[in-house]
Amino acid sequence: MFITVEGIEGSGKSTALTLLSQEMERRGFDVLLTREPGGCGLGRAIRPIVLDARTRSLNMRAELYLFLADRAQHVGEVIRPALEAGQIVLCDRYTDSTLAYQGYGRGLDPEKLRHINDMATGGLTPDLTLLMDLPVTVGLERAGLRNQRQGTILSEGRFDAESVDFHERVRQGYLALAEEEPQRFARINAEQRPEDVLLQCLSAVEVYLGRSGRGLEA
Repeated sequence: MFITVEGIEGSGKSTALTLLSQEMERRGFDVLLTREPGGCGLGRAIRPIVLDARTRSLNMRAELYLFLADRAQHVGEVIRPALEAGQIVLCDRYTDSTLAYQGYGRGLDPEKLRHINDMATGGLTPDLTLLMDLPVTVGLERAGLRNQRQGTILSEGRFDAESVDFHERVRQGYLALAEEEPQRFARINAEQRPEDVLLQCLSAVEVYLGRSGRGLEA
């Protein structure tokens, strides 16, 4: 089973994924927790380039292909082998991030992005996508506080520094994607406490497993 978590900056993806991973492991599942960019060796080299606030002059097409290079390697090196080994893969960002950020946010053609995403992944799509949704102003405030606390304002703040309008377009892009694929997406109210967000995530996983004839116990 391949689960991705998506959302705007400061939506709590990493926290939700960590809690979900711990709970699923507690229930007996073999879970791999990974992320984009940075879930493989190539991604760890690319991450500082695309996320560092000091590289804001990066051309948007160069940005796109750096993310895609990471994704192609990540799928081949990490995600597919884990799925073939029977693990549940939980991934922080995947193809929908490209559609939301480079498509709706940057204005690149979504259909072309779908095509090159498909090339990069070999057609691998998530079984379930948890969309952490909250107002842009709330998310950006959270992201700013997190980066201050962790000392990553420069090293991971490139997208945080984009305009509010950019982030609004990204959020609306995510909501449009969720509307297009309601069977795959579960919209999660990310303004709630982490434990309540976790309950929503578990409920969405249980609904998916129920459709596939399985339960939330390994």
